[in-house]
Amino acid sequence: MSAELVIIDYKMGNLRSVQKAFEKIGSKAVISNDKDILLNAKKLVLPGVGAFKDGISNLQNLGLVDLLTQKVLQEQTPLLGICLGMQLLANKSSENGQTNGLGWIDAKVVKFDSNNGLKVPHVGWNDIIKTKDSPLLKNIPNGSDFYFVHSYYMDLDEDVAIAMTNYGSNFVSSICKNNIYATQFHPEKSQIVGLQLLKNFLEI
Repeated sequence: MSAELVIIDYKMGNLRSVQKAFEKIGSKAVISNDKDILLNAKKLVLPGVGAFKDGISNLQNLGLVDLLTQKVLQEQTPLLGICLGMQLLANKSSENGQTNGLGWIDAKVVKFDSNNGLKVPHVGWNDIIKTKDSPLLKNIPNGSDFYFVHSYYMDLDEDVAIAMTNYGSNFVSSICKNNIYATQFHPEKSQIVGLQLLKNFLEI
């Protein structure tokens, strides 16, 4: 069995809501962790809600890390990471102690500082400011609002940011590196602009 678009099922939440968002724009998306289906996918989505350590452990326990590394880094299959799925692309995270990530993006994942009066987690609508042209953000006006739910964010050590968002200070809310795309916000919960972003990913 094969599928054009596969949402990676690694037991970390919100898979059906992502699938439903793709269905709204007329695209069938399969939720799976079957290795044959993943190996034959034309595009991959790595969503996720929850803790970094659990996410990496689940990918490892399902035997998906090497397979995804082959698909994304070697075969250059387009991948969209969402929320936790974006954070897992980093080298490491400080959540619940130091945990290594996939290491595809030179970055560490750090927590918002609640000492400056910020509510943590960062929950709700916030705007993005584009910092680079990217096909992922095509036809999305600068300053568009997207929906966020997170306590941690990606602190980059390479120039791959395509959008920033301010929450006390600026943080990276979207990245692009070759065939790897990711958003800290949830496009599947972000109404018209979110659906436009998913449509853009399909067209890449």
